[in-house]
Order: sequence, then C-alpha cells, then structure tokens
Amino acid sequence: MPAKDNVNIAPPEGKLGVLIPGMGAVTSTFVAGVEAVKAGWALPIGSLTQMGTIRLGKRTEGRSPKIKDFVPLAEPQDLVIGGWDIFEDNAYEAALKAGVLDRAHVERLKEPLSAIKPMKAVFDHDYVRRLDGPHVKQGGSKMDKARMLMDDIEQFRKSTGASRLVMIWCGSTEVHHEPTEVHQTIENFERGLEKNDPNIAPSQIYAYAALKMGIPHANGAPNLTTDVPALVELARRNQVPICGKDFKTGQTLMKTIVAPGLKARMLGLTGWYSTNILGNRDGEVLDDPASFRTKEVTKLSVLEYILQPELYPELYKDFYHVVRINYYPPRGDAKEGWDNIDIFGWMGYPMQIKINFLCRDSILAAPLVLDLVLFLDLAQRAGMKGIQEWLSFYFKAPMTAPGLYPEHDIFIQLMKLKNTLRWMRGEDLITHLGLEYYD
Repeated sequence: MPAKDNVNIAPPEGKLGVLIPGMGAVTSTFVAGVEAVKAGWALPIGSLTQMGTIRLGKRTEGRSPKIKDFVPLAEPQDLVIGGWDIFEDNAYEAALKAGVLDRAHVERLKEPLSAIKPMKAVFDHDYVRRLDGPHVKQGGSKMDKARMLMDDIEQFRKSTGASRLVMIWCGSTEVHHEPTEVHQTIENFERGLEKNDPNIAPSQIYAYAALKMGIPHANGAPNLTTDVPALVELARRNQVPICGKDFKTGQTLMKTIVAPGLKARMLGLTGWYSTNILGNRDGEVLDDPASFRTKEVTKLSVLEYILQPELYPELYKDFYHVVRINYYPPRGDAKEGWDNIDIFGWMGYPMQIKINFLCRDSILAAPLVLDLVLFLDLAQRAGMKGIQEWLSFYFKAPMTAPGLYPEHDIFIQLMKLKNTLRWMRGEDLITHLGLEYYD
C-alpha cells in the first residue's frame, strides 16, 4: 500500500517533562530504569522505542532500522520527571518501600531518585477506599483543584526548563463508575467541576488539567478517565493526543498472545479461568470489590473482542471466562498469574493449556511508560490529536473512535503501530500481501 507524503514533525528540541499522578511502584521503577539507562549500566529491555526495529520496503531491501533511529523521538537523557502522590515519599523512598528493585540498585541511584519529590495530590477517598494519605490538596471545589494542578504544572515547567510536557496516570485503580450527564459535554464537565459533582473522579481532574493546558495524556489504569465525550472533545478542540487505558502487562498480555493463536488455527474454547495473587499497593487497592470491578471489566473484554464469538459460534459461543485477583502481601510486586484454558479440536476432542506466569508487575509496566511518553510526544509534534488508536498495543482496554470496537490482538496492534510510524515518514505500509507472484 503506498504511503502519503511525510508528516511534518517538529524536532524534539529541549527537555521533555513527564508528569505522573501516582509515584508508587510503577513510577519509581520507571524513574530508576531511566536513570540507569542514562548512566549507561542498564538496557531499556521491554521498550519498543529503544530496542525495537521496523522493516521498511520489500524484504529484499534489507532495511530494518531501530525505531528510535527512524522517527524523531526524544532521548531518555532529555526526560525530566515529576508527579503527585498522597504520600510524601520521594522516588528513592518510594522505590525502597515498593521492593521491586534490589536495594543495591536503588542505592546506586539514590541521588537522582531522591531529587524527585511529589507534589500534593488531588485525592478522594470515595474513589480509592483502601488507601489514605496526608499529602493531599485541601479545600475548594474540584475546579479549584484543577487550577491547583495547572499551577503545579506551570511551576514544574519553569523549574525544570521543560519545553514540552506529557502526563501519564500511574496511580491507583479507582472504583468502577459509569459516564453520566456531567461527562457528555465540556460545558457540563466544567459546571460539574465548579459544583463538586461526585461523578467526577480525581483521575478526570488531572486529565482535564492536562488537556486544558494542551498536554498529551495517557491513562495507565482501568479508570473511567479520558474515555468520556467531554474529555475526548476537549482533546480534539485543543489538538492534544490521548490514549488509554490500563497497561497491558501480565496475565492480559498472555491472553492477547495466546488467544489470537487459537483463533488463527480455528481451535475452540469452552472456558478460560484466570486468577492472580499480588501483594503490592495495587493489590491492596484491588482488594476492594468496587475497585476490582473496574479492573475486571477491562480484563474480561479482551477475549470477546479477539475471538469474535458472533462470527465463530461453533468455536466460541458461550465460553466461560472468569477473572480473579487476590491480595497476598508476602508476594509484593512479584505477581503470579494462573490460567487454565479448556480448548477443543478436531471432532470436538478436549485439550487443556496451563499457564503459570510469575511476573514482576512494575518491571513489565515501566518500559510501557517510557514508550507511551515518547510516542505521545511524537504524536503531539506531528500535529496528531484526539484518540491515538495506534497506541492500543500498550493497553488492556484501548480507546477507540466512537462506533468502533477495540482491536486486542497484539500482533494486529503491533502492525498498526508500525504502519503508523511508516506513514509518518512517507514509507510504504507493510501488508505482507506478496504480489511478487504476479510480477
């Protein structure tokens, strides 16, 4: 498929500021990894932007540059990082408490980690019931708190000298709630902020502040955040790229790898049982049924969209899908996901697949944070606005344009992402059609 002319992409000049609500395990691990990469003693493993390549043209041409050499991305050395948290711990203290990284590694990075101190957070205990902290903004309406966040952002910009900014939510999972009238238009939303509408969550206040200031936003949790008409319209009106939601890391990553393989070979599915144990702050929050429901919705939707039972009823109609998450403090950040998959094949004979994924949640999430920050900044410099479906690769519940279903197959997602990069640079899109048979 032919490409269009090159997209005009402004160069990544100056520092890129990264603003993160939530400075717990994921953020402290991300910051530590970036600092270790800057210092030259760690590789950015898991980061597509840093280690991935992209094929250009025909296979015979042998052109496969690294993505970071193909599109003009900011360098890790250009990043300056700040954020908000309900606890006062700096990134060094947060990393020690999270227990994701070996203490020797944290100590080696003590100086740059200690320099990152959180700003007071916007917090509502009704939305995260298992946590409480003293480091929160007090008084005023939700609009006042949005203005406080915008002041924080401006102070961060001035103090760091950042020429561009990106916000990425790495905070806790909020309780499940559905869009209401306040979420339907920008005007409704702003009136709701002024009137302290209880249906506006803290994550939405952060997103509003970012979008109002023209800052790209990514949602790494399953919260209802920018995926409401008011904030989608605000992003488009202010020409800001947005994406989300819920980082695709452990068990769901496995589902988006295995399920496309079953469908590709037309193998049937009768049931998929998934359970997790984890003991980090995320596990504590998800021990609340209302917060777990938010996570459950994103996890359960994946298989339905990949397997398309309405198209293949003989194979996938009424398959039984269960997801459980159990808080188990001794496990810490080392999450364990168990999957029992009941499948059937030729003549209906049953078979089983067992997966036991002993993963590290924040180790898998940290490179996603880096990629999303760099790609959103790229999208902003390329003049792209609104929902960035090409970044679905990173999320459990990808945002889509209204009326479209999300694509969950990780291999299709990766093709879409790389084709978007080819399109940006005026290269032919790769379709794997193989027309050489007709030359």
